[in-house]
Amino acid sequence: MPLDYPTTRTTDTTDTYHGITVADPYRWLEDPNAPETAAWVEAQNQVTFGYLNHLPGRDRIKSRLTELWNYERYGIPFKQGNRYFYYKNDGLQNQSVLYTLPDLEAEPTVLLDPNTLSADGTVALAGIAISENGQYLAYGLSTAGSDWMEWQIRNIETGEDINDLLQWVKFSGAAWTHDHQGFFYSRYDEPKAESKLEDVNRYQKLYYHVLGTPQSEDTLIYERADQPDWGFSGGVTEDGRYLIISVWLGTDSKNLLFYKDLQDPQAEVIELISKFEAQYSLIDNEGTTFWLRTDLDAPKGKVIAIDITNPGRSHWQTLIPEAEETLDAVGVLNHQFVADYLKDAYTQIKIFDLTGTFVRDVVLPGIGAAGGFNGKRTDSETFYSFTSFTVPSRIYRYNFTTDESTLFRQPTIPFEPDAYETQQVFYPSKDGTKIPIFITAKKGLVLNGENPTLLYGYGGFNISLSPSFSVSNLVWLELGGIYAVQICEAAVSTVRLGISRASKPTSKPYLMTL
Repeated sequence: MPLDYPTTRTTDTTDTYHGITVADPYRWLEDPNAPETAAWVEAQNQVTFGYLNHLPGRDRIKSRLTELWNYERYGIPFKQGNRYFYYKNDGLQNQSVLYTLPDLEAEPTVLLDPNTLSADGTVALAGIAISENGQYLAYGLSTAGSDWMEWQIRNIETGEDINDLLQWVKFSGAAWTHDHQGFFYSRYDEPKAESKLEDVNRYQKLYYHVLGTPQSEDTLIYERADQPDWGFSGGVTEDGRYLIISVWLGTDSKNLLFYKDLQDPQAEVIELISKFEAQYSLIDNEGTTFWLRTDLDAPKGKVIAIDITNPGRSHWQTLIPEAEETLDAVGVLNHQFVADYLKDAYTQIKIFDLTGTFVRDVVLPGIGAAGGFNGKRTDSETFYSFTSFTVPSRIYRYNFTTDESTLFRQPTIPFEPDAYETQQVFYPSKDGTKIPIFITAKKGLVLNGENPTLLYGYGGFNISLSPSFSVSNLVWLELGGIYAVQICEAAVSTVRLGISRASKPTSKPYLMTL
């Protein structure tokens, strides 16, 4: 059926940047509350659903999607104090439920079900932080997709909330002090009620909240009146001694790193890294020695050690140098570094001792994406998830002593993953760089350029696309489609894989999202 799109009004709105005039004819659409914007959205929806509702087979596809989506999803268990916690979705719940249990063999109890927070389902759980002793849960709620959050505190033993309410929190988590009396968080000043969703957020501040006190009495820990666009993320080291402040600016991965000695009530915030030159993230500390992951002079990442009593750059030590693979994350468990590497967009886990000496690779269930490996320095076991394009996330339990992974949780889904296969191939980009691309399809399907193909790629924020499970993609595969994922931005016309591509018109549909 023909598509008759509504006319979109244009204006003469312009901006001038560095002497260059830039037209912005659709700026009026940026006002989400304007009646004209609402009418435009409704007209667009009528075109969209007027087309979709007439597609043959749509009900059958919807039924199959509903059937496949209805499977249990387990999150990775984690421990705090003497309790375990994990998320679980029964299948068709809008949000996963947070459970707690005293040990892994006990019957779990619901700690927080975000599906009950509002009748219309528009309130979402946006973040949690559990006190070191496992007694309190701080949790952030977001309404109607807003970045604004309100934080509340729940007594884990009783399941009841206390009266604390923190407002005007955005782009922030919570970090408990080890005395369990409160936590650090970042917030903005209260905005104007009539424009709170449109105003630019500036002058974020880092506060400390004490349980049982009103937000108005929170202690201001750090602010920068001379840097209105700086944001602050607070964390507490595993030994409880230091507050770590990561300073961010927009979406740039480069950050600053400050710290404060929590054992000294008179201690000032110290600027350890004071230039936006690279990315720095604290892994852990051994007394006054901080272990950091950084991409300074190492685009793929490395691990360094800085003694804060002698922090001059000439005294920094490289413990784990840059490798061919990209170092995504590092933790300390079993008194060892556990390093998460990305090799051609799939996960590799390597273990090093605390001097940086390589110990071994962790054997994963296959080529896919693994996540987890969280815990504390003394833990001799951990949990991780593993998934691929055709296998939903499975939870494994890893024993550092035996170097063994055992299956802990596995969802059941009415789909035959063995009937499909994923290949990884490489093709040259415009500058000759070899770009990995995953191709998933039914086994034996001939890649002859005549198959409908969904190609997905992404190239922003230094994010690579690793294997991930999607029910909607499963149905696409069942219908005979090919799903191809390129891990970074590249010209589609350079892809020569025997699949449908933009440079080759075909009678079969060509689908692409970039």
